[in-house]
Amino acid sequence: MLRRLHSALLFTCCLALLGDASCHREPQADVLLPASNDAAGWFKSSDGRTFEAPELWKYIDGEAERYWKAGVQRVVTADYKYQNQVDAVVDIYVMNNVQGPKQILDSEPTGDAKPVLLGDGARLYGQSLVFRKGPYLVRIVAYQQSEETPQELCALGQAIARRMRG
Repeated sequence: MLRRLHSALLFTCCLALLGDASCHREPQADVLLPASNDAAGWFKSSDGRTFEAPELWKYIDGEAERYWKAGVQRVVTADYKYQNQVDAVVDIYVMNNVQGPKQILDSEPTGDAKPVLLGDGARLYGQSLVFRKGPYLVRIVAYQQSEETPQELCALGQAIARRMRG
C-alpha cells in the first residue's frame, strides 16, 4: 500500500514538472499575435497559423532557405484589418537566437526605407514595416496604402512588440 502511494506521488510530481516545463516553451500564435483592438482600429480577421521550420517552404516558397540559414524555428501569421479599409498580414518569425533576426533584417535592401524606433531595429517602407526584437523578426505588409498607413503599421507593430519577451 505504501509502495503504491509512493509511486502515485512520484508520478504526480513528474506530471507537475512536465507541466512546468511546458510553460517555458516558445509562445505560439495566440500569444504572439495581438488580439483585436490591441492596437486601436486593428482587428484580427483570420485565425493565427503556425508553420514549423521544415514546413516553412509551404508559406514562403523561394525564401525559406534564407530563413533556415538564419535559424528559424517557426513563423506565426494572421491577417488583420484596419477600420475596414486596410488589409494587412502579420508574420512573426521565431528564431533560435537574436542573431537570426538581425541577419535577415541586415540582408534586406534599405532603398526608400525609413528607420523607426521599434524593438531592436526597424524599417518602415511604403506599405510594410519590418522589425526585430530579441529572437523575433516581424514583417507587417499592408495591401492598400493611404497617408495613414505608415503610422497605423507602426501602431500595430508596437502592439506586437509589447507581447514579446526579449
